Amino acid sequence: MADLRVGLIGLGMMGRHHARVIREVDGLELAGVADAQGDPHGVAGGLPVCGSVSELIAQGIDSAVVAVPTAFHEAVALELAEAGIHALIEKPIASSRAEGARIVDAFEARGLVGAVGHIERFNPALQSLRARLEAGDLGQVYQITTRRQGPFPSRIADVGVVKDLATHDIDLTAWLAQSAYHSVHARTTTRSGRQHEDMVTISAELTNGVITSHLVNWLSPMKERITVVTGERGAFIADTATADLTFYENGTVNTQWDSIAAFRGVSEGPVTRFALVKMEPLRAEHEAFRDAVLGRPSGIVTLREGLATLEVAEAVLASAAENSVVLL
Repeated sequence: MADLRVGLIGLGMMGRHHARVIREVDGLELAGVADAQGDPHGVAGGLPVCGSVSELIAQGIDSAVVAVPTAFHEAVALELAEAGIHALIEKPIASSRAEGARIVDAFEARGLVGAVGHIERFNPALQSLRARLEAGDLGQVYQITTRRQGPFPSRIADVGVVKDLATHDIDLTAWLAQSAYHSVHARTTTRSGRQHEDMVTISAELTNGVITSHLVNWLSPMKERITVVTGERGAFIADTATADLTFYENGTVNTQWDSIAAFRGVSEGPVTRFALVKMEPLRAEHEAFRDAVLGRPSGIVTLREGLATLEVAEAVLASAAENSVVLL
């Protein structure tokens, strides 16, 4: 079977990584690139740099990666859908729920494969964690918390920290728990003088009763990417920056105090750090998208899942603006 001809739209920081991985993955051929601003990182190689999406489509592509700023996602995606091109769209799916819904409708109406680049689902630590949760290693899940902090990335200018960074945590939490969000309460602030919020704290509940919290900002001098899942048998800690997964097992408190002799509490137990095969998440994401286009079983983040995540992000912003709990 001939390789899938892939077009890349957007040659910025993420675009250069997509170009590298597309060239590395079996069954894919980087057939064309496009960016109205040129090729600042020199990723095109011997390919001409197209100035428009239509020019790229004319190169004869089967699928495309959309790595332009979020504000342009809708226009680019709709043009690809009209041309019958499958697309992997960087997260978030769009700037607003209305834009995202139009993208979903366009791809579904034409029977095209569409995916959103919520790359954390392809992190080895989180993939292993989800498998262990499904196997019942933790028993009942009580709580999922995340911390995603670091310096401001100057390349992000069109959305705030909620839609850019917190959407990672919203998506991975719903995916790990296999449950949608039921309610959110959030606070945001802007401390850097930029247009959009740069810090957020989120408290939420999922439809299955799991409670969650997310601490996300662009104003920390250190980079932190931590997910903690606590349940009846202990707690898993996944560090997605290093793709490490550790299990802290509950111990048993023994006491001779008669009045509480029947009480079994939680104390420190054995700690296990798992040895994982660590494939680059972006490569795993591209392999999944390739398989989906070819009609094979695949773990892509669907456009509808991406839209659901954006809806939660908008609920977070509404909650912060109104200082109220927002039901989804």
